[in-house]
This record gives sequence, C-alpha cells and structure tokens, in this order.
Amino acid sequence: MSAPVRIECHRPGAPGLRRLRLDQVKQLLDQHSFWAQGRERAELKRMLSGSQAVVTAWRARQLVGIGRATSDGAYRAVLWDVVVSSDHQGQGIGRRIVETLLSSPALAGVERVYLMTTNSSGFYRQLGFNAADSQELLLWQPFSGSESG
Repeated sequence: MSAPVRIECHRPGAPGLRRLRLDQVKQLLDQHSFWAQGRERAELKRMLSGSQAVVTAWRARQLVGIGRATSDGAYRAVLWDVVVSSDHQGQGIGRRIVETLLSSPALAGVERVYLMTTNSSGFYRQLGFNAADSQELLLWQPFSGSESG
C-alpha cells in the first residue's frame, strides 16, 4: 500500500521549499504542465518568494502537486500554477490544494479570487469557480521574443 498524500501549507514566500526542494518543483512543472516548462531555478525562487500562499502535496518524500496564490490581502487574489502529477490526478489532490489555498490567511476575506486556465475549466467549476463574463482577459508581454533591432 502506498503512503497517503500529505498537504503542506508553506509560509509566505515558501522559504523552505525554495531552499530544499526547488529541484522537485522544477521537475513537477517541467513534466506535468505545458505553460511552466523550462523555467529557470532563479526565476522559480523569485516566483515562490513573491507568493503569499504556497501549498504542496507529498507522497512520502515525492512532490506530487503544487499550487500558489498572490493577493493584496483585501480585495483580490489570483491562483497560479496548480499542478498535480499525471499519475496522481483524479485522486482529489488538486481539490485539496485549491481548497487549502482558498482557506489560507493570505486569501481570507478577499472579495474575489481569479484564475486563468486553458483546459481545466471543468475542474475549477466543480470547486465553485464561474466564467467572468463581465471581464475580459488582456495580456501585455514586454519581452515577446519577436523584437526587431
């Protein structure tokens, strides 16, 4: 019988995760998300340090899931990078990660929690998220990679 999955809520900025388990974070993102592949270690450290809430899921010593959030602490928060390894999906781990993020002190009492998803809207709808028809997603990319010289 395999070990149960343990959910861990980190301190803001996830200092222990940045120091001790960054390679596992990178591996999880590289192997189980298309949008976060190839992120550099230094940027992952900055990403985690700027996150007010970070939640991880562990089976024994193996990282099997992660999610994070940023928030102004009063009005708005955003969920980012909710990822569960493919071989652990469908076991309620993603739900536990999102629920732990939503109940974290950084998100307590905010008016709205946003998230963006490309292909998992059905999962988030099951957790109470709805399409925001009254808003439009806009994107500004200062370094688009197609700059001419």
